[in-house]
Amino acid sequence: MSAERLLLGSGPSNAAPETLQALSRPLVGYLDPSFLTMLDELADRLREVFSTRNRMTFAVSGTGSAGMEASLVNVLEPGDTAIVGVNGVFGGRLADVASRAGAEVVRIDSEWGDIIRPEDVRAALEAHPEAKVFALVHAETSTGVSQPIKEIASLVRDHSALFVLDTVTSLSGMLVDVDGWGVDVAYSGAQKCLSVPPGLSPISFSDRAMEAARSRKAPARSWYLDVTLIDGFLTDRVYHHTPPIPMLRALHAGLGVVLAEGLPQRWERHERAAALLAKGLVERGFSYVPPEGHRLPMLHCVRLPDGVDDVEGRAALLSDYGIEISSGIGAFKGECWRIGLMGYNATERNVLTLLAALDDVLRR
Repeated sequence: MSAERLLLGSGPSNAAPETLQALSRPLVGYLDPSFLTMLDELADRLREVFSTRNRMTFAVSGTGSAGMEASLVNVLEPGDTAIVGVNGVFGGRLADVASRAGAEVVRIDSEWGDIIRPEDVRAALEAHPEAKVFALVHAETSTGVSQPIKEIASLVRDHSALFVLDTVTSLSGMLVDVDGWGVDVAYSGAQKCLSVPPGLSPISFSDRAMEAARSRKAPARSWYLDVTLIDGFLTDRVYHHTPPIPMLRALHAGLGVVLAEGLPQRWERHERAAALLAKGLVERGFSYVPPEGHRLPMLHCVRLPDGVDDVEGRAALLSDYGIEISSGIGAFKGECWRIGLMGYNATERNVLTLLAALDDVLRR
């Protein structure tokens, strides 16, 4: 068994102890009254964290990419038009999944490290009044970009398109306001700022999105992710698939930790740790990919100082200090590091531990 790691990469983050304790509890059946009660409580906790009153709020049995597929395959049909903002790997993945669902995809491309600009969204919506879906990544994990949502959300509402938002990295680490922004489908991942082991994707469908799923001409292209079938189990306990009971218990516990801390307090903790890390990285010769004002607090994408080797530097941090950070991905492979301060790990102590280890590695 490998030594314990400090996971300061792009995810997963270290799990909160309460989630690991929940994983170790004796197994029960998926119709056990205690499990069903917990499942209902989990939905209430997710609504609070997503800031929504959506009835159809649950956890997809799968990681964040399963949540992405569930979001799109349920509301898109062959021939529909989907507008997708692409400024990194996960925006590109949204476009790919929408295409696989049979949609005609209109991409709004921005440079990696930049935001999707409202004026470009407006132009795309005006050029494609038939668009059924607009999809966007809130926190682009490949570039560290924090995407402003409010103005774009207003444009999408005026157009009457369904708004699909990726909150895999942002949920509980920064403001996510599903109802306030008018988001129709939001999905996330358990393993980032929620500090739960990977394996679940929290998701929330608005009534409008559920109506789109129910009024399809043909069933969704994924049986496993068909939200109308999953709703049968959540509402009437009609068997669909065997849920991952230990993982759902872990998410329930993790959400309890989030809400006990308080969302505003949690957001502020991420900002505080991020400011300390940013100061330390810049002092050591790193430079940020995103411009100031559009940087994520929980994921820092920075260019390496001259003379620092990507692979050797990360290997030294892992072997000598047990600290995992992530390499650049896509266009930034070999040029950048991605450093995560997510959920349980977003502490000043962890920042100082990393900076001290970096000092030793950089001296070499």
